[in-house]
Amino acid sequence: MAETIAWILKNKGHGIWSIPSDATVYDAITMMADKAVGALLVVAEETLVGIISERDYARRVILQGRSSKDTRVQEIMTRSLITVTPEDTVEECMRIMTQHRVRHLPVLANSKLVGIVSIGDLVKAIISDQAHTIDQLHTYITNKYPA
Repeated sequence: MAETIAWILKNKGHGIWSIPSDATVYDAITMMADKAVGALLVVAEETLVGIISERDYARRVILQGRSSKDTRVQEIMTRSLITVTPEDTVEECMRIMTQHRVRHLPVLANSKLVGIVSIGDLVKAIISDQAHTIDQLHTYITNKYPA
């Protein structure tokens, strides 16, 4: 089982797409589109200071009639971050995402940013684990009870 976030990051990679807090929201949305991601980490002086997501854009720019070219990331980013560690389990992270209604979790190791996981990453790990379990059960049944 891909039980820990470390396992997911090992397979997914530790790539992090980030943007400075003084960038425009337009630049952030453009980067999200280019990288095919739903959120960017906001970093200032190598420190994680927030996260900006498509949800932030929809709720804090579009619905408020603001201009993405005139609005800075720092004005709409989520500052109260929920983070996890590489040692956290997939199950625990799913619980956190459900409880807090978030789709992305920055991963910190010793206060250092080492990655990010999305709900898609967690679902993929769970499906992979279930497929592995099914395969093991199938092998057990076919070896135990030959036709």
